[in-house]
Amino acid sequence: MGVGDVAGLIAAIAFAILVGFLIYPLIRLGKLFDQVALTVKESGDHAIPALDEGVTTVKQVNKSLADVNRISDSASTTATNISALTDLYGSFLGKPVIKAASTLYAVKTTAQSFFSKKSGLRSTPAKPSAPTAVKATSQTKEA
Repeated sequence: MGVGDVAGLIAAIAFAILVGFLIYPLIRLGKLFDQVALTVKESGDHAIPALDEGVTTVKQVNKSLADVNRISDSASTTATNISALTDLYGSFLGKPVIKAASTLYAVKTTAQSFFSKKSGLRSTPAKPSAPTAVKATSQTKEA
């Protein structure tokens, strides 16, 4: 055996030892990849039902929103109808009621004026005080 053969044998032994040391981390790395693959598979298995439940929930919410839209449309139509009906009653009954009220007020005022003159209860004070003068002024403005 020559020097080259001994050097080759030493290199082969060193290479075998190096491979022996590298086998253990490679086996551990393989187990880690297996665990990652298993975790990804389980995540996918659990994610699909969760997504299905999410889709079902969104469908139910959309159905509820459609019901709310129908209700709000009905409420809007009802409010419009009530507004139109109020306007109709106001124009149909409002003017005659106002005319009747003004006529009754005129009759009442005339009757009060007539009875106060007839009974002679109306007397004028010699010197009205300031609050009475304000009252008299406001009464004349109203009449």
